[in-house]
Amino acid sequence: MRLDPELHHLMVTAPRLHVPDQFFLVCFSVESVELFFRGSCSVRSIMEHVQEHELSLEQTQRYCVERPIYNEELLQGQLHRRERTPQTLRQKIAHSCRCSSKKAKSHLYSCLPILNWLPRYPVKEYLLGDIISGISTGVMQLPQGLAYALLAAVPPVFGLYSSFYPVFLYTFFGTSKHISIGTFAVISMMVGGVAVRQVPDEMISVGYNSTNVTDSHEYFDARNTKRVQVAVTLAFLSGIIQLCLGLLRFGFVAIYLTEPLVRGFTTAAAVHVFTSQLKYLLGIKTSRYSGPLSVVYSIAAVLSKITTTNIAALIVGLTCIVLLLIGKEINLRFKKKLPVPIPMEIIVVIIGTGVSAGMNLSESYRVDVVGNIPQGLRAPAVPDIQLIPAIFVDAIAIAIVGFSMAVSMAKIFALKHGYTIDGNQELIALGICNSVGSFFQSFSVTCSMSRSLVQESTGGKTQIAGALSSVMVLLVIVAIGYLFEPLPQTVLAAIVMVNLKGMFKQFGDVAHFWRTSKIELAIWVVAFVASLFLGLDYGLLTAVAFAMITVIYRTQRPQYRILGRIPDTDIYCDVEEYEEVKEYPGIKIFQANASLYFANSESYTSALKKKTGVDPCAVLAAKRKAQKRHAREIKKANALRKKAVLKLVNSSTNDVEASVKHEIANDELPVNGRFASADASAQDMSPDEQEHFVDPKPNIHSLILDFAPVNFVDSVGAKTLKSIIKEYKEVGVCVCIASCSGPVMSELTRLNFFDNAVTRESLFHSIHDAVLACQGKDRSTSQADFDL
Repeated sequence: MRLDPELHHLMVTAPRLHVPDQFFLVCFSVESVELFFRGSCSVRSIMEHVQEHELSLEQTQRYCVERPIYNEELLQGQLHRRERTPQTLRQKIAHSCRCSSKKAKSHLYSCLPILNWLPRYPVKEYLLGDIISGISTGVMQLPQGLAYALLAAVPPVFGLYSSFYPVFLYTFFGTSKHISIGTFAVISMMVGGVAVRQVPDEMISVGYNSTNVTDSHEYFDARNTKRVQVAVTLAFLSGIIQLCLGLLRFGFVAIYLTEPLVRGFTTAAAVHVFTSQLKYLLGIKTSRYSGPLSVVYSIAAVLSKITTTNIAALIVGLTCIVLLLIGKEINLRFKKKLPVPIPMEIIVVIIGTGVSAGMNLSESYRVDVVGNIPQGLRAPAVPDIQLIPAIFVDAIAIAIVGFSMAVSMAKIFALKHGYTIDGNQELIALGICNSVGSFFQSFSVTCSMSRSLVQESTGGKTQIAGALSSVMVLLVIVAIGYLFEPLPQTVLAAIVMVNLKGMFKQFGDVAHFWRTSKIELAIWVVAFVASLFLGLDYGLLTAVAFAMITVIYRTQRPQYRILGRIPDTDIYCDVEEYEEVKEYPGIKIFQANASLYFANSESYTSALKKKTGVDPCAVLAAKRKAQKRHAREIKKANALRKKAVLKLVNSSTNDVEASVKHEIANDELPVNGRFASADASAQDMSPDEQEHFVDPKPNIHSLILDFAPVNFVDSVGAKTLKSIIKEYKEVGVCVCIASCSGPVMSELTRLNFFDNAVTRESLFHSIHDAVLACQGKDRSTSQADFDL
C-alpha cells in the first residue's frame, strides 16, 4: 500500500521535528503525529494506522499549518506593499474626459440598452411569446389606465396617455425585460393627493358665482385643467430628479427603503386608495381630502352622505367586484392549464360600457360615467414651472418610491431569468419616461406589480412585449376611445378595489415579522400608521427617519460575547452557547458585533467590564482603599507603641513590673485583632508583598478584543480603545486586539492611535495568535517571578 506523501514526510522528519515556543501547530489529525513520536512501533502498526489515516481523510478533510505567531509589527515587516502612484486631480479629470471609440460605444450601449439586445433578438424563439404577452398586458393596461386616472384626480383620458408614452420610451432605455411600466395605484394616489391639495374642490374660478357654479361643466373643466397642470408638472419634476440621481450614480438610494418599510407604506396606501374609491362605488358626491387625517375625513364624509347612495351604481359596482374576484380566482387556480390569463378587467369594462349605453344609466339613474374622451393625441405642452416650489418635496417622495418599486420588481425577474439590471440606468429610464411624458400630459408612472406578473407569466421575453402593449393603448386613443365614454365610474372603482387585494394581504406581515424580527415589525407598523394618518408624503419621510433610527439603535445595542476555544482547534465561539467551548485560564476574549464609534463607545466599555468581570476603576479604588486602611493601621500601631514607651518611663516603682509592662506593651498589644508586631512586619513589607497580601487583584492577566466584526472606528472610538488599554494596564491586565481588518488599521493609523504606550505589537492577525502570545508572556512573567 502506498503511503500518503504528507504522512511519509512526517515519518521521515519525525526524529528531527522541533517546534519553537513562538510557533503554533494547528493539526486536526493528531493521531498520526502521536504514533510517529513513539520510541518504537512495528511496521504492521504503521500500516494499520496508515489505513485508518486514509479512511479518516476520505471522511473528513483536514488541514495542518505551522507558522510563527504573527502580530501586526511582525507581519508588516515580512510583507511588501505594492507601489501605487496616486493620480493628481488633473490626471483624473483628463482620464475621465479621454474618449476612445470603444469607450464611446460602451457609453452608447449603456444609455440605450436596446442597441445591445435588439440586433441579437431571436425572432423565431421570442416573437410569438412577446406578441401574446403584449396583447394580454395591453388589454389589462387599458382599464387600469382609466381607473388610476381617477386616483390621480385627472380625467380618465390622461390615464391612457400615461399608459402609452412612458411605456413606449421604456422600451429604448430600460434594462428589465419583464416589468410593465405605466400607471400604478400608489403613485397615482400620491399624485392625486398633491393635485387635490393644490387645487381643492372648493376652488372657485374667477368670474364664477359660488352659489350656482358647483355643478356646472365650466367649473369642473377649469378645476380639472388646473389639476392636470399640477400632475404634469409633478411628473416632470420627479422625472428630472430621477434622471439627475441616475446620472450621478445614486441608484443606491433605494436601499434605504427597506422591504418592511415599503410593504407597510403600500398597505397604508391601499387603505387610502380604497377609501377614495368608496364614493365612486356608492355613487355619492363628496369632497376629496389630502394631507394628515385625510382617510378619517374621507370616511366621515362618505358616512355623512350614505343616505344619498345611488343604488344602481352600487349594484353595478358590486357585480363587477364579484366578477373580477371570480376571474382572478380562476386565473390563480388554473394558472398552469390556461394558455393566457382570462382578461377579466377588459371583459368587465366592455360589459359595463354596453350595459350603461343600452340602459342609458347616466340619464335614467344618474350614474356617473367617464364622459368625454378626446380622439387622437394632444400637442406637446411645457409644464407649469411656477408650481415647482410648491410640489418639490412631493416630487422627491414620488421619484424615490417609484424607483424603489420598479427596481425591486426588476431584480426579482432578473434573478429568476438569469440576467442583470443596472439600477442607475433604471433611474435614468424612469426619469426619461416621466420627464418626457410630462410634455404630452402624462402623470408620474412606475412599475405595476399585477401587470408585470401577467407580462412575465404569459411568455414575455423582452421589452418588445411592453412596446406592443403601448401600441394597443395608442389604437384605443386614436381610434376607439370614444366608445368608452358611457363607462360607469363605479366599474373603474371596482377594478381599483379588486386590484388592492394583493396589498391587503400584506397585513399578514405583522404575524411574520412578530416571529422573525421585532425591529422590522416596528418599521412596518410605523410606516403603516404614519402613512395612514399623516398622509403618504409625510408618512414616508417619518418611516425613513424611523428606519434610520433603528440602524443607530442596533449599533448602540449590539450583542456582546465572551469567546472560548473548541478543544484541539483554533476556532473560537460563544462560551454561553456551546457546552464544548472552554475559556483559557486567565484570558478573556471579548467580541462585539458592531463598529466602535461615538454612538456606542460608552456601551462598549460598560459591556466589556460587565462581561469580563473586571472593572479597572473599581479595582484601583479598592486598591487605594486597602492602602489607606493599611496606612491607618500602621499609624495606629505606631501611636500605641509610643504610648507604651511613655507609660514605661513614668512607672519607676518596680523594675520588674516595668520590664514586664514594657514587654507586654511592646510585643503583645493587639491592634484591630492583630498584634503590633504583625503591623511592624507589615510596615516592612515590600511593594510586591503588599500587593500580594493586601491589594485586590483581578483574576485575569490578559484581555483580547476580537475586532473581526468591526467595520470602522472614529476618533471617539480610538480614544475609548486607548483608554481601555491604559486602564487595564494599570491593574496588571494586558490588552490585545485580534483580527483587525486593513481599513480599520488604516483608520487607527490616521487617528494617531499608535504611540510608545500602544504599539502594533499588541495587534494580532487572529485570535489564536493573540492567545498563544498571551500564554507565552504569562509563562515568561511567572518564570521571572519564580527566579526572583
